[in-house]
Amino acid sequence: MSRIGKMPIAVPAGVTVTIGAGNEVTVKGPNGTLSRQLHPDMIIKSEGSEIIVERPSEEKMHKALHGLTRTLLNNMVVGVTQGFTKELEINGVGYRAQMQGKKLVLSLGYSHPVEYEAEEGITIEVPAPNKIFVKGANKERVGAVAAKIREYRMPEPYKGKGIKYVDEVIRRKEGKAGAKKK
Repeated sequence: MSRIGKMPIAVPAGVTVTIGAGNEVTVKGPNGTLSRQLHPDMIIKSEGSEIIVERPSEEKMHKALHGLTRTLLNNMVVGVTQGFTKELEINGVGYRAQMQGKKLVLSLGYSHPVEYEAEEGITIEVPAPNKIFVKGANKERVGAVAAKIREYRMPEPYKGKGIKYVDEVIRRKEGKAGAKKK
């Protein structure tokens, strides 16, 4: 039995979980509504204030889907209650971020400012010129938006300049062997 798949998902008060035909699951909560089509083979039951995911057989594919289905459902419940956040940090002289309305404007050493407009359901905050917070209910979309912003100027290994995740460690390289260090 899957260790993750067999754990029940606790549904907090104020959250409504609807399981439709073909495992179309809709989760409504204080942070919004998330809907997802899960694999039709998996058995999803709502028992009181818990959701239980079971697999129909011991086939390899069903074993793989068991934990995945449970994790996807749990992420939906956590997303509509607490939400998800990715924190980005900008390193580099003259590199900065600012919000202009709903647009994120980045100065990253290019000849032009880079503009990014957040999609529906995603909130971008800039508490300081070198910090960016990407927030939302859908974990996948939050991660994708953070990765897209990071892609504008990936951290480079020599000076560490660029946009990186706060908890990311950049492996630094030494410069040229003949160059003098300052």
